[in-house]
Amino acid sequence: MQPHDLSPERLLKRHEVEDIFGYPTKRFLEVAAMRGDGPPMLKIGRSVRYRVSDLRAWIDSHRVTSTSDAG
Repeated sequence: MQPHDLSPERLLKRHEVEDIFGYPTKRFLEVAAMRGDGPPMLKIGRSVRYRVSDLRAWIDSHRVTSTSDAG
């Protein structure tokens, strides 16, 4: 499945995010969740899920025009 085939409201597990988007990785998401600097997430009980629309917005927010751009 490709990212453009997904409903914006679909909720993904961490491993699904990595499988579908390729980045961020499952490990990055785990660490970022503790630090609070990753994409927005939903915590339902002990489960963590990521909304496709939030992932797309978070990825887009890191767009730069050069490698020296701080972002």
